[in-house]
Amino acid sequence: MTLDGTSGITQMTGSIVMSGSTSGTVTIIPTATAGSNTATLPAATGTMMVSGNMPAFSAYLASNQSIANNTTTKITINTEFFDTASAYDNATNYRFTPLVAGYYQIIGVVADVSGGIVGGLRAHLYKNGAVYTYSNIPMTNTGVISYCTTIMYLNGSTDYVELYCSQNSGGALNIGGGATSGTMFSGCLLRTA
Repeated sequence: MTLDGTSGITQMTGSIVMSGSTSGTVTIIPTATAGSNTATLPAATGTMMVSGNMPAFSAYLASNQSIANNTTTKITINTEFFDTASAYDNATNYRFTPLVAGYYQIIGVVADVSGGIVGGLRAHLYKNGAVYTYSNIPMTNTGVISYCTTIMYLNGSTDYVELYCSQNSGGALNIGGGATSGTMFSGCLLRTA
């Protein structure tokens, strides 16, 4: 880091150690490779995120779930692969409620294992209890998968996202459960607000 005395900055080599306002320190160590590296900080207030503290989760439906004909039903995604910020509730509400405001990539997938051959299978992403987006896949044979993906803004305090499913095969269908069944729900922070 090179700075001049008139701007209150001096030339430094090695690492930079910054003390926190109440406790702790942050150490910045430049790479050992020759050349120049530039880190540009935005002219904005807020929290700087690094890959280690960005909320992300991935979870799946543990066992088959029956979905009634023409009834939109919340999928009880109850088993986590991971949940980096403890923001996904896999026991009660089956929803993602991140505590960092920003833009999130959300993916929901439902897999029909009953073998419906007529009608459509729909994966729905709900935000705050209302449909945000959905996809409709015609059922023409067994093993149909409907997936829905979007980027949405979540406020970091009260906004939440859930996965729902509906179908109109004429009778109840089972949505597949198990780690490799295809029924899953995931999301991650792309950038802060």
